[in-house]
Amino acid sequence: MFVPQKTQKKMKRITVAKGDGIGPEIMDATLKIILAAGAQIEIDEIEVGEKVYLAGNTSGIAKESWDTIRRNKIFLKAPITTPQGGGYKSLNVTTRKMLGLFANVRPNRSLFPYVETKHPHLDLVIIRENEEDLYAGIEHQQTDEVVQCLKLVSRPGCEKIIRYAFEYAKNNGRKKVTCFTKDNIMKQTDGLFHMVFDEIGVEYPDLEKEHWIIDIGAAKMADTPEAFDVIVTLNLYGDVLSDVAAQIAGSVGLAGSANIGEEYAMFEAIHGSAPRRAGQNLANPSGLLQGAILMLNHIGQNIVAETVQNAWLKTLEDGIHTYDIYKEGRSKEKVGTSEFADAVIARLGQKPTHLKAAAYGAARPVKLSPYKKRPPEKKELQGIDLFVHWAGTDANEIGEKLSEIRTPNLSLSMITNRGIKVWPEGFKETFCTDHWRCRFYPTNGTVPEKVELLELQQQALNVGIDVVKTENLYKFNNKIAYSLGQGQ
Repeated sequence: MFVPQKTQKKMKRITVAKGDGIGPEIMDATLKIILAAGAQIEIDEIEVGEKVYLAGNTSGIAKESWDTIRRNKIFLKAPITTPQGGGYKSLNVTTRKMLGLFANVRPNRSLFPYVETKHPHLDLVIIRENEEDLYAGIEHQQTDEVVQCLKLVSRPGCEKIIRYAFEYAKNNGRKKVTCFTKDNIMKQTDGLFHMVFDEIGVEYPDLEKEHWIIDIGAAKMADTPEAFDVIVTLNLYGDVLSDVAAQIAGSVGLAGSANIGEEYAMFEAIHGSAPRRAGQNLANPSGLLQGAILMLNHIGQNIVAETVQNAWLKTLEDGIHTYDIYKEGRSKEKVGTSEFADAVIARLGQKPTHLKAAAYGAARPVKLSPYKKRPPEKKELQGIDLFVHWAGTDANEIGEKLSEIRTPNLSLSMITNRGIKVWPEGFKETFCTDHWRCRFYPTNGTVPEKVELLELQQQALNVGIDVVKTENLYKFNNKIAYSLGQGQ
């Protein structure tokens, strides 16, 4: 019988939410395992998710629950269900952003041959920026035919997640950090991320550094994941890549996730609430258990985390599998959620025979210094883009109309439609929607006054042009800080 090691560590109070669907079952199994292994935790349970949403709270969480999370700072959360429609917001996204959980950490490792995979040597960690990018969720309908979503990327956001990735690699014995972006197209946003990666990478000479364009990089990862070690990337790319990595490792149901901030942290499985499997004692608790192991390492209970991980690996080696990974001829026994938990507990203190055993004793949580603002850059106005709702399809027609609008220092220089230049000298074959970007630029090289930007909009209004949005054009430190038109 396993006897937990005596520890002098102070008990850590954590917040637990059992969630929806299979959430309560897998949380009960997870807590049973880690407590049996000697986890020094005290639990405050809160209600979040579907019941709270349907009670009229569109955020899915009550103020009192927020107070508990903020007091304890550590949050272990089972999957929740967000009702469809009705303006309900994702609690996962809200929690990450409200608490400043800027780093999403998702380890992925092959368990071959005990869990089926085409990639027996896969062992990589995806570190995803968690607060900005397209997940800022700032969307607008601009015209009858066009909606927009703003992609926001900040230098502080880039610096925090990229430095976290390098520190994580250093603290966990990793050898290489790879940056994934699409900066051949998005030169300002993804370009900033890549630039900061190169800047910070210089500070880590012992780590190998590389950059991949996201499309070919994702293809490479799916085909040859053993070529990667730690991957750091922006929010949307990381969301997609981490699920792909988990699936090709064996199953999304086996992967856990840590969401780390400067003060708070949240731990979870990466899969959903699977309401069709709820209450049947079928669900695999492994994903949430992996999240709990990440939590134990984060709060300094490394030996307990190591004990649980090795018992879990031994259980899989022994062929004790839940239905989702059970396979005739490879598995020895199909078990339910609670029976799987009992099997892991029975193996506490044991180590796997063939799979690589966990060794977390030297692992240290990443601690970052607070972000320091850089000196302000020289900012110089260059012009303005007027985004216009116009139902016509002839770029020359709208070009002629807007050419009549000017100020002493600004006149129409270009029109694009969905990013491609259509005036002057556009192609008649180019399909145009009712959303036009009309760029006004200095006529004589003189820096325009800001009041001229307002004059242009007033003139547009006077001639019946519907301006739905504007973007000022700037240089920062004498460098153009806006995109050219495609084809310009």
